[in-house]
Amino acid sequence: MRLDKYLKVSQIIKRREAAKECIERGLVTLNNKVAKASSEVKVNDIITIKNRDEIKTYRVLIIKNNATKEQAKEMYESI
Repeated sequence: MRLDKYLKVSQIIKRREAAKECIERGLVTLNNKVAKASSEVKVNDIITIKNRDEIKTYRVLIIKNNATKEQAKEMYESI
């Protein structure tokens, strides 16, 4: 699944357009490499998002094409 879509479906970032913008600005890395919106996300990948003074890191647990709010929380873990 594309990184921008994963961020939206998992609700780490609420809108896909916002996810794309963060990625294009270089605020998102995938496995410690600068990511593109089209980068493929796989189980156990590490996603890091820099937001102002904060850095959040997530491990991909499950990949789903769509998810409810409860299912979205099961798609990743914060590390």
